[in-house]
Amino acid sequence: MRFARIDQTPVARWWWTVDRWSLAALGTLVAFGAILSLAASPAVAERIGYDAMHFARHHLAMVLPTLAVMFGVSLLSPRAVRRIAFVGFAVALALLALTFVVGVEIKGARRWINLPGFSLQPSEFVKPTFAVLAAWLFAKQRAQPGFPGNAISIALFVAVVGMLIKQPDLGMAVVVGLVWFAQFFMAGLRLYWVVVWGLLGLAGFGGAYLWLPHVTSRINRFLDPAAGDSYQVNRSIEAFANGGWWGRGPGEGTVKDVLPDAHADFVFAVAGEEFGVLVCLLIVAVFAFIVLRGFSRLLQEGNLFVVLAATGLLIQFALQAAINMASTLHLIPTKGMTLPFLSYGGSSMLALGLGMGMVLGLTRRRLGGSEI
Repeated sequence: MRFARIDQTPVARWWWTVDRWSLAALGTLVAFGAILSLAASPAVAERIGYDAMHFARHHLAMVLPTLAVMFGVSLLSPRAVRRIAFVGFAVALALLALTFVVGVEIKGARRWINLPGFSLQPSEFVKPTFAVLAAWLFAKQRAQPGFPGNAISIALFVAVVGMLIKQPDLGMAVVVGLVWFAQFFMAGLRLYWVVVWGLLGLAGFGGAYLWLPHVTSRINRFLDPAAGDSYQVNRSIEAFANGGWWGRGPGEGTVKDVLPDAHADFVFAVAGEEFGVLVCLLIVAVFAFIVLRGFSRLLQEGNLFVVLAATGLLIQFALQAAINMASTLHLIPTKGMTLPFLSYGGSSMLALGLGMGMVLGLTRRRLGGSEI
């Protein structure tokens, strides 16, 4: 791309103000996700009776819409990003509630709504839009102390987390909760409230372990593999051992032939076996670069809403990647959460494109910290 600095068209202004390093890193993840889809998904598709390219076609079909959403949202001003988030959150929250009425149950969880040719998971879109909405509420109360931004944010948080736990989707609830708490803390949450919310969080974990059977089972299996079926985790660890430093080569791995979620939750294991530990470390480095680069762009930002919103979205992105990779390596109990841009999942891809498009838009260089 070549644009003159005096060119005032929207795309030219975007090119000179967007963080092109972050853009390149995100593009690298999307490209490697396409490669991993071609490597991991054919064996899974054939095993369950589909044609070999079923999942790969669906994944590749979502690449262009994801990039289009990311690019389109990154063109927007912070004010426009906020408006998109408001509308998106209202729609996603309504669809999240609708899952309890018309949702499809898969593996004991009711998280999806079947649409023609597409299975929608509304909670994926609640994550980025709620982070931006909560940031505005916190920032608005700081600017106008009479505005009940904190109270509204708490009420929305309770509603969202309550529905996520009801589905059940404890991992998503934890990510939303940690992001929201981090934003609240940055917005000036008093220390005694930090202690109170921390104790409530610990009580919530304890309650989930005691009263949610699937949580109890996963934690018990993590602490004692003999306590239940640890098949996927064991195969995942074997995949990394088989791959070694350099990997067995593209298409030469065997874990995808026996791992049920090789194309989704355990795609990192396929990367470890076929491309080796060094490539996995490179993937980790790309994720870390995107997050740290985003934070570095915020160091000179004077607008509290922009700081809180972008920080929440970056923490969300980092947590999702860390949870997936840690689960694959058996560092934490297993959790069905996609690896951003690498795992199969249409809703996840689009929602991540929306969220990272918001980050690119919020971190663009603007004069005087303007939201326009």
